[in-house]
Amino acid sequence: MTATETERSLVTIDDIRAAARALEPVAVKTPLLPDDVLGQRLGIELWHKAEMLQRGGSFKFRGAYNYLSGLDPAVRARGVVAPSSGNHGQGVAMAARIYGVPATVVMPTNVTSAKRAGAERLGAKIVLAGTTTQERAEKAREISEAEGLTLVHPYDDPRIIAGQGTVGL
Repeated sequence: MTATETERSLVTIDDIRAAARALEPVAVKTPLLPDDVLGQRLGIELWHKAEMLQRGGSFKFRGAYNYLSGLDPAVRARGVVAPSSGNHGQGVAMAARIYGVPATVVMPTNVTSAKRAGAERLGAKIVLAGTTTQERAEKAREISEAEGLTLVHPYDDPRIIAGQGTVGL
């Protein structure tokens, strides 16, 4: 990849602001909470962004929704598939639920019952595959190709990164 290609693939503040506009009607405005105990120990003012209060239980919803919002409606309607050990899958399931499209989440065979139940509660079909990130990614790719679903990568996509980056705004 050339320097110019790399520069074009970098996420900019404008990308993050555009993602924030897409998320405005659906994302929870999560609070900043002070951590006086640890802050005092470190000698700094310390705050935590309470993304556990976000839809789907984590900041991963932000990236998933931003990704789905950018899909052509006909492509989005066919459904999505995501490899995940938990939070990304729940974020994709929540975003798919909002759009009324099917979601399949490929989770490890040793997924916690809470993570699996969370994605299922949000309407996702669960497929179990191996215990490694690579095994989940391969299975999700197979499903995407076989069923015509859009693959929603958990982190390696500028739209995912921009959406997740909105947590900093």
